[in-house]
Amino acid sequence: MTDGSRQQHEQAVARLRASYTALPPGSPVRLAKRTTNLFRARAETGAPGLDVSGLTGVIDVDPVARTADVQGMCTYEDLVDATLPHGLIPYVVPQLRTITLGGAVTGLGIESTSFRNGLPHESVLEMDVFTGAGEVVTATPDNEHADLFAAFPNSYGSLGYATRLRIALEPVPGHVRLRHVRFDDAALLAKTIGEISASREYDGQRIDGLDGVAFAPDELYLTLATWTEDARGAAVSDYTGSQVFYRSIRERETDLLSTYDYLWRWDTDWFWCSGAFGAQHPLVRRVWPRRYRRSDVYMRLLGLDRRFSIADRLDRRAGRPLRERVVQDIEVPLANLPAFLEWFDAEIGMRPVWLCPLVARRPWPTYPLEPGEVYVNVGFWGTVHVGPQAPDAPKNRAIERRVHELGGHKSLYSEAFYDRATFDALYGTDNLAAVKRRYDPHDRLTSLYDKAVKRR
Repeated sequence: MTDGSRQQHEQAVARLRASYTALPPGSPVRLAKRTTNLFRARAETGAPGLDVSGLTGVIDVDPVARTADVQGMCTYEDLVDATLPHGLIPYVVPQLRTITLGGAVTGLGIESTSFRNGLPHESVLEMDVFTGAGEVVTATPDNEHADLFAAFPNSYGSLGYATRLRIALEPVPGHVRLRHVRFDDAALLAKTIGEISASREYDGQRIDGLDGVAFAPDELYLTLATWTEDARGAAVSDYTGSQVFYRSIRERETDLLSTYDYLWRWDTDWFWCSGAFGAQHPLVRRVWPRRYRRSDVYMRLLGLDRRFSIADRLDRRAGRPLRERVVQDIEVPLANLPAFLEWFDAEIGMRPVWLCPLVARRPWPTYPLEPGEVYVNVGFWGTVHVGPQAPDAPKNRAIERRVHELGGHKSLYSEAFYDRATFDALYGTDNLAAVKRRYDPHDRLTSLYDKAVKRR
């Protein structure tokens, strides 16, 4: 860490402290952020937010130790721009460019390396956390603040905000070779995920990244990624132009991308959700500037739809039933993946869905997955016509019940509808409350339940 970068970071933390001090005594604490990757409404407190404007950068990259010191509001796009010139990337790089490191750690993130490396918080070595008491504490797995370190993942700001994180990095070459393997049976796909997770190989080939897409009950794919320096023998694909990545999975068996483009392969079209804005139509795509084919642009467009109820107005005018927004990422144990997909097809009927295996390295009390067990994240993002019941979220509630029955969990970046007892059992809130009492004794930060669960 250079003297200049350390000084700039300390000045940014000082501004953060000053903004906290300026809040009326006893008032709730929140961040002053203009952008978000959350799919649930942020509560308006009426009070000004904490100034985190100077906490958006990379403080230092140590290519020898393979670590980086990163400010909490730094996006993964900026983080990768700083590490990739050294041939290094974070152990897990979530799919969307504007997800922040602090957000991925306190709110969970996932990607194709998660079957090897777990979730983003599992490669954090230490972190500075600005607590509800207005203090900055440095938490590690084994120091006096180990309780905060362990409870922080999936706490969504209810324990404080990371101002600096030191993370481990892994080496990568310049390209990634892909192989798309089709399955017509979810049970066989699940069996193959288990074998790859155990051996980290497929057909004798090393596998560095693993995710998949289920287009239909009898059309499922695993995409197997292998880091490589050898780019000979195949053209390098670019899915930031006229081609759409998720369509290529069905169209070709193998592919070659630069490492940079592989990391952001899903961001250009927000997986497949850009189609809702016409961005996948050839004529629209031709005039849609490439710099605006990004998840954060689509998120802003979605915000306009929410603000003005555009889709609902169009549905009413066309006589269509009201829509329920079903935007969720859930995890189920690998053995229960076929059962969940079968239920999901029958009861929800939304395709495609994203599949991403993960293995937790250690216990994390606020998101209690069994260490060493293979889970599969199933991501589905869209709307379902349900009629006048839409405000009661019947599909989302049914998904929560089914995931619970199958021994799974769901991420809380979107709306949740659990009753308090079920939520407490699933997310370890007794431990979370104990840690909160220590670091937020005056209850300035909103609790996880109040942040995540929608009540009417």
